[in-house]
Order: sequence, then C-alpha cells, then structure tokens
Amino acid sequence: MRIELIKRKEHSRLMAVLSPVIAVFLTLIAAAILFQLSGKDPLLGLFTFFIEPLMDTWSLQELIVKATPLVLIACGLAVCYLSNNWNIGAEGQFVFGALCGSFVPIVFPDFETVLTLPLMLLLGALGGAIWGLIPAILKTRFNTNEILTSLMLVYVASLILDYLVRGPWRDPDGYNFPESRLFTDAATLPVIGDGRMSIAAPIAVVVVIVLTIVLAKTLKGFEIRVIGESPRAGSFAGFSKKRLTLFAFALAGGLAGLAGTMEVSGSLGQLLPTISPGYGFTAIIVAFLGRLNPAAILVAGLVLALSYIGGEGVQASMGVSDKIAAVIQGLLLFFVLACDTFILYRPRIVPGRPATGSET
Repeated sequence: MRIELIKRKEHSRLMAVLSPVIAVFLTLIAAAILFQLSGKDPLLGLFTFFIEPLMDTWSLQELIVKATPLVLIACGLAVCYLSNNWNIGAEGQFVFGALCGSFVPIVFPDFETVLTLPLMLLLGALGGAIWGLIPAILKTRFNTNEILTSLMLVYVASLILDYLVRGPWRDPDGYNFPESRLFTDAATLPVIGDGRMSIAAPIAVVVVIVLTIVLAKTLKGFEIRVIGESPRAGSFAGFSKKRLTLFAFALAGGLAGLAGTMEVSGSLGQLLPTISPGYGFTAIIVAFLGRLNPAAILVAGLVLALSYIGGEGVQASMGVSDKIAAVIQGLLLFFVLACDTFILYRPRIVPGRPATGSET
C-alpha cells in the first residue's frame, strides 16, 4: 500500500487564502505540544511566546526592529521565487552587504559628513547585489544549480566576516575583543522613538509599496509573472529568462545587502563575528507565508519577528532552550508547504507495490 498525490484539476481559492492562517493555527498546536514535552505549562508558554511581546511599548518597537530586515529580504526573495529562481543564499547577501556598507566607517573613521550614511547604504546594496549575481551568472552561463551555489556562498560570506572582524578590521582600542570600532554618529541610522527602532523601518515600508506597484502595474512585473509561470510563453513574448534571472538575483541581493547595512549601522552600531540570527533563512518562510506578495510579506514579517521576541521571552522566563524559536519557525514553514501541497494535490491510497519501471 502506498500514498500517491494526484494533481487537482482546480484548486480552492478560499483555501489558498486561508492556508497561511491554518498553518499558523497548526503551529500553535505544535508549539503547545513542544512546551508540554519540555515539562512546561503549554498555555503559559504560548502566552509568553505569542502574546506577551505585544503588551509592552518597548517590545513592540523591538518587534519592528526584528521585522524590518525580514521584510526587506523577503521582498527580494519573492521576486526571485515568482520568476522561478531559487535563491537560498540571502543570508550571505545580507552579510556581504553589511561588510561593504561598513567599509567606509571602519577604514575611513574620520570621514564624517552628510554623505557618509547614504554612501554606506549604497555600498551595502551594491555589495549584496554583487554577491547575489554570482549564483545568477553561474546559472545562466554554466547551468549550475542556484540553490547549491547561493547556499554555499552563505558560508563564504560568514567566514570573510569572521576573518575581518578578528583580523584587519578589529577595533585597535577594543581590548582584543573580536569586534570592529563603533560607528560614529554620521555612520549611524537616526533613531525613531526611545528604543532601537530607526528609519530602517519606514524605508522597508517604502520598498514594500514600490515593489507592490512594480509587480502589479508595470511591464517588468508582468514579465516576472509570465516567465515564472510559463518560460515558454515568456520566450514567445520576447522576454529573456537569463536577463530576468540576473535582475531577480541582483534585486534580491541588493535588498538583502541594504538590510545588512542598516542592521549594522542601526541596532548593532558595529561589526561583530555574528550579525544575523538567521534573517536570510527566516525570510524564506516570510516570503512563502506572505504568498510572495509584498503587502502580505509585511504582515508575515511581523509574525516571524514575534517568534524571535517570543523565543527570547520563554528562554528568559521559563528556561526553555534558545533553539525553540528556530524549531517553531521551521514548523511554520512545514505547515505552510504542507497546506499548499494539499491545496494543489489530492492524496490517494493505492494498494500494492508500484510496478517495476512504472512512473511514480
């Protein structure tokens, strides 16, 4: 006996809309089971994880701080995925963009003008775009698998960061700690409010609005959708799949690099051996939870940011492992993909073994 998935001729639009909601509900149930298995009160765990961070002004600001890079990166990834390009290396593009953006305040610390911060953001976006173009060029010229190449570049970027922070870019006045010098005021993003929230948040909202218009109202958005859904139809329409691949990776890398630069010039204020809790990978979940729609990604980014804040909360107050947030994020992606699978395919139980040589 085996289970086969039969593609549905038509799928429910209502279920496609409700799928992320169902996935979140199933994740809540799974999280409660996790807390129970850990010997903790599941109701208290769910309250501390999902509700308590929303009851305080400071934690709400932290929620936005965490959501900002997730939304920026996920918007770029959405363009890649819509165009049928599988960019898994946003974490590396985030790190390399942060490195390029930090070049000015670390190498030229006395360069303090009104141009310092714009130059950093520009270099960060360019650095991320260049890092994103590497797997795109390898794919278009040598037909390599962009999933593997973009993923491997994550580790390359992380090792470069570690080398620079522990070596040439280490703060000479930092008592040998592995960290760069603190960025000056000219190299730091202006803060909004009394917490760590900076102008990075409104910049992310502007990116969401612009990308929503581009995807819905412009020829480029039409090209992205046509190539993603039917490359053959796109070629008949005169669209180039290779050029679109380069564009999608450059845009995704640029937004990830911009997010990385704003992270180090905003909430961190310097380079450290680790500058990301996994934003580039979590943004993949944000992109799919937001159905590859920039406006919905904005909401999904806040939901996933809640998992970071909630994970820290249950770790501090209940003594739960710090890995609980990553597990719950993984469960959320699993349930999103599982719901989508059952929307597009119908399971069928077939008795007996498949015949040798038959298609499965």
